[in-house]
Amino acid sequence: MSDSSRDTAQGAGWGSAEPGTYKQLMPDHVEKLSWLNPRTLWAARNGVLASWFGDPTGRTRGRWVARREAAGAPADKVIRRDGADQFSFMVIGDTGEGDGCQYAVVPGFLKVSQDTDFAVIASDVIYPVGSAEDYGDKFFRPYQDYPAPIYAIPGNHDWYEDLGAFMRVFCDDTPPLDPEPRPRPLGRAWWRALLWHRPRPTDEQRLTAARALRSAPGQQAAQPGPYWAIDAGPLRIVGIDTGLLGTIDAEQGAWLREVSRDPKPKILITGSPLYVDGEHHPCAIEGGGTVDEIVRDPDHHYVAAIGGDIHNYQRYPVDVDGRTIQYVVAGGGGAFMHATHTIPRVSVGGVTERDFRCYPLRGDSLAFYSHLYGRRLRLPRLLNLTEAEATTIVAERLGIEPGRKPGSDAQVTRRTRLVASLLGTGGRPDRTSRFRLPVHKVYTQLFSPGSATYSPPFFKCFLRLDVSPEALRLRCFAATGNRAQEVDPPVEDEFVIPLK
Repeated sequence: MSDSSRDTAQGAGWGSAEPGTYKQLMPDHVEKLSWLNPRTLWAARNGVLASWFGDPTGRTRGRWVARREAAGAPADKVIRRDGADQFSFMVIGDTGEGDGCQYAVVPGFLKVSQDTDFAVIASDVIYPVGSAEDYGDKFFRPYQDYPAPIYAIPGNHDWYEDLGAFMRVFCDDTPPLDPEPRPRPLGRAWWRALLWHRPRPTDEQRLTAARALRSAPGQQAAQPGPYWAIDAGPLRIVGIDTGLLGTIDAEQGAWLREVSRDPKPKILITGSPLYVDGEHHPCAIEGGGTVDEIVRDPDHHYVAAIGGDIHNYQRYPVDVDGRTIQYVVAGGGGAFMHATHTIPRVSVGGVTERDFRCYPLRGDSLAFYSHLYGRRLRLPRLLNLTEAEATTIVAERLGIEPGRKPGSDAQVTRRTRLVASLLGTGGRPDRTSRFRLPVHKVYTQLFSPGSATYSPPFFKCFLRLDVSPEALRLRCFAATGNRAQEVDPPVEDEFVIPLK
């Protein structure tokens, strides 16, 4: 087994390394996606409009679900897969930027996924707005050689065009919804409708050509809607759609309560993680209650909850009345990297630093961002930190053991401390700027990097889950974009959950 980032800096992808083969999989022309481009931000405006003028997601979702049921989809939305009591599947989140960062994951994903029965994409299949025209290079092409079905739950970006393309691709080519009646003038709904981003007409010939890349019989699967459950052997996998704003509507909430009563052990897969960045986000249900209340109910037998949306890996083993539920963030499948060095010292839900896991390690995250801004601001001599310097200063600022032993150049100087402070190391969520914004969010959300502007190591990841009647084994594998990690993807985290 190859070194992981917890073993060596080379295992993390630092240093001189042979480039991977992923560029050979990419199309000849890749349109760079920049989240600092005003055109991109304007196209992705529907989330902001929903928060200002009311969220129409629940109503639209209900219309999609009714359409699927009228077409013959099962009312309980359960996909029943015949097979043995032992099976394996992949989980990969936040995939579809379509650049080198997404394609760098593919070689390792294909190698590790050999003999798996299916895969699940957890949130944000397509960036920036879930357009049908993007599915060719951002879904069908990268995963054309994965021989089994791929299911998906939508993320907020898939909703920026009212989920139309997602439903066509994953839900048996569902036709578009009929237009809704015009709202009354000058009300909140009228302003929302006036400013709402609408999808462009679909290029049917282009979409048909893209579908041909995953047209083998073994690759086909039609899911009953944007939320569903899969019964496979001894496990039920429950996928929920958290829409534009990270909540679920009353109809989906009632379904979730009902489908959770099945006696099988369960895993929840959600577009919005329930524990992330050292905080608990239980996910509200319209009309009352939360998703996490359903997950924590001992009669429902949930053993894990896996969420996308945040572009890294995190794990929180939370003790709930004497049993452990594994809360996992798994959004590192292809989009730009969300920082981990901004996560404060963990103390949430009874989980401390001793139990918490993340990838990339905080020191690697800080080094990554320091090089990014050193290049962007043309101040490399001031801002660039070595991985050893970054590892050491993170451990000092948070008062934790370093993720791996720092190298010989691990000196902490005034410059090192300045850069760590500027880039929000340790989060410090209690410390706000004069504009009442948390310092770490100013640097890592407002100025989030576009992955296409950076070279390896990319710090991407994906999960493999192996299930038997007795236990579930989950492994998080790394993808850096370097050849060594393509040939033998390192395991960054591994644990076993008893199912009996």
